[in-house]
Amino acid sequence: MAKIRKQLKTTRKQQLEWMREKTQQFQKSWNRIKKSRRVLIHLPSLGYSHKIRASFNDFNIQQNQQMSRLCDLIDPNVEIIYISPVPMNDETLQYYNKLLGLQSAVTSGNVEEQQDMSTRFKIIVPEAINSFPTHSMCLATLLKYSPRAIERIKNLIAGKSAYIVPGVMHKDDVSVAQMLGLPILGSEPEVAHLYSTKSGSKRIFTSAKVDIPPSDYDVYSLQQLHESIAQLVTDNLDVKRYLFKLDDEVDGRGIAYCDITPNLRCHTWAKKESVRYGEKWSQSWAQEPAYIKIHAEIPDVLSSHAQPVNKKVFPSWEVFLEAFLSQGGVIEACPPSDSVTAISVNMLIEPNNEMTMVSCGDQIHAETPFGCWGMSMPQSSVDPTQLYTACRKIALSCQQRGVLGYFTIDFVTFIDPNTMEQNLWAVDLNLWYDDSVGLTQLLLFVTGGKLDNRNCMFEVPPPIKEKKKVARRRYEELEEEEPPNTTRYAVMSTRLWHTNLAVVHYSVFFQMCRAHGIGFDIKERQGTVFTLIDNYKREGIGMLSVGEDLQGALASFARNLSVIHQEISAPNMQGMTNFKHVIEDIEGILGTTIQNMDRKEEEEEDGQENDSMIQDVE
Repeated sequence: MAKIRKQLKTTRKQQLEWMREKTQQFQKSWNRIKKSRRVLIHLPSLGYSHKIRASFNDFNIQQNQQMSRLCDLIDPNVEIIYISPVPMNDETLQYYNKLLGLQSAVTSGNVEEQQDMSTRFKIIVPEAINSFPTHSMCLATLLKYSPRAIERIKNLIAGKSAYIVPGVMHKDDVSVAQMLGLPILGSEPEVAHLYSTKSGSKRIFTSAKVDIPPSDYDVYSLQQLHESIAQLVTDNLDVKRYLFKLDDEVDGRGIAYCDITPNLRCHTWAKKESVRYGEKWSQSWAQEPAYIKIHAEIPDVLSSHAQPVNKKVFPSWEVFLEAFLSQGGVIEACPPSDSVTAISVNMLIEPNNEMTMVSCGDQIHAETPFGCWGMSMPQSSVDPTQLYTACRKIALSCQQRGVLGYFTIDFVTFIDPNTMEQNLWAVDLNLWYDDSVGLTQLLLFVTGGKLDNRNCMFEVPPPIKEKKKVARRRYEELEEEEPPNTTRYAVMSTRLWHTNLAVVHYSVFFQMCRAHGIGFDIKERQGTVFTLIDNYKREGIGMLSVGEDLQGALASFARNLSVIHQEISAPNMQGMTNFKHVIEDIEGILGTTIQNMDRKEEEEEDGQENDSMIQDVE
C-alpha cells in the first residue's frame, strides 16, 4: 500500500509539472487561440472534498446546473463539447437544440429565422456514471475512468485548437487534461483550494488592501477562538452579531452565528470605558481590563447562544464547533445594520493576464440570509466605480498568486449607522466557474444585449421596425415616437426545485407555461427562459426572467413560480419546494424597492415644485 501511495504521489507531481508547462504554452498562444476557431470542452465538475460531495443529495444533478454553458456558442468561432454528469433524454436535447437555434432569430428579431446548431455542440456522458452510482465522485474523476468518452473527445478535437473550461478544480481535472493533451483555463488544484477557503480568501483581500469586516482567520484551537472573539468584541463594541465560518464548506452551509454583545453582562460597562478613554481606546493597555472581563464570559455566551445556520448538516453548536476546530475557519463581524445587500461579481483572468469583469449582480436569498439561490443583474446597490476598483485590486492580488480562469468575489454593502456612509466589504472568494457565469451567457444569447459591467448597465438593441406604407397628408403633423426603452434587468437562478415537477413531462410543462403567457418575446427582448438540468428526477429547473426594470423582472419571476406551483399542485399534494421561500423573499425586496421608488418620485416632485417657484420669482 505504501508503494502504491508513493507511486501515486510521483504521478501527481509529474502531472502538475506537465500542467505548468502546458499553461506556459497556452499563455503564449492565447491571443491567437481566442480569435480563431476553437473547441471549448466544458467540464462542470465539482471537485469538493469527498466529505462535502457525500453530503449532497443527487450530487450529479448538482454538477449539471451549468447547462447554460452551451450558450458560449454565441461566439461564431466556438464549438462546444459539454461533459454531462447525467444521461440526456431526447426531450432535453430537443429543447437545447431549439434554444440554441434561436441565435439568428435574436439577431434579426424574426422568430422564423432559426438555424440548426447541432453540428457545433456535442454532449458526452462518461460511461463510468453507471459504474459508480453511489460513490459521489466528481465529474472529472468519472471522465478519467471512462476510456470510451475520452476516445470520443480525442476524435472530435483532432486537428483543432481546444482547451478545457473546468468547474471546481480537482487533481483529476489535471489527469483528464493530460490524457487529452489539452490546457486548462483554470488554476492549479492546490492554489484553487487554498484561496477558496475562508482563511485563504482573507489573505487575498488583506493583500489587495480592500475593506473587509473586523475578523480573524486561521483559527484552529478553542483557546485561539475565545481569545480572537474577545479581542474582536473589545475592538468593536457596537457590533452585535459575529459569524463563524468553516474553511472548507460551500453554499453558506458551514456558518454559525452568535449575538454576543447583547448577552455580555459587562457590555454596558465596557462601552462606558471606551467612551472614557476616547481615542486612546485602541491602545492595548486601555482595553486590557475590558478584554479580561469579556474573555471570561465568552465560553458561556457561545455555548448558550451560538447557532449553526444549516441544522441539517450541523444539528447543534457542539457539532459545528468540532468541525470548526478540526479544519479551521474564520470569525467575522456581521455588518451593524438591518439592511444589508450581498453582491456577487464574476471575474476572468485570461492566460495573457488580461482581467475582465464578466458579470455583477445582487444576491437574492431564501430560507437563510447566508444561502444564495439566485441574483438580479446588473447590481444596483453600490457605486459601480467603487465596486470595479475593489474587484480590480482583488483580481490583481489573485493574478500574483497564479490564479487563472473564472472566479467569484462576494461583497456585502450597508449604510454605517455611525457615519451614514455606504460601506463595501469583501467577504468571500471562490476560484471556480459559478452558475451565474453560464446564466449570464444565456442572458446575452437570448437578448443579443451588451453588459457594461464598468457602469453596471445592461442594454439590448432597439426593436427592428417593420416597414409599413403610410399614406401621408400634405399638412398632417406627424407625432414623434418615443425612443424604445433598451435598458434591461434580469433575475436568474439554477436552484429552483419542486418535487411535483417530477410528475409533469417537459412538453406538458411548456404547454402550461405558454397557456399562462410565460415565455420569451424575441422582438421585445424580454420574458422568461428555462434551463433543464435534471431529466432523471425532473425536480429541479433553472429560470431567467428579463424585464425593462428591476421591479418588473422580479415581479415576473415571482409570478412565474406562483403560477407553476398552482398548476402542478393539488390541495392534498403540495409537494416539497423552495418556490414559496423565493416568492416571499422577492416580495420583501419589491416592498423595499417600491418604497425607494416612491421616495425618489417624491423628491423629484419636490424638485419640480422648487424649480417652478424659482421661475415664478424670476
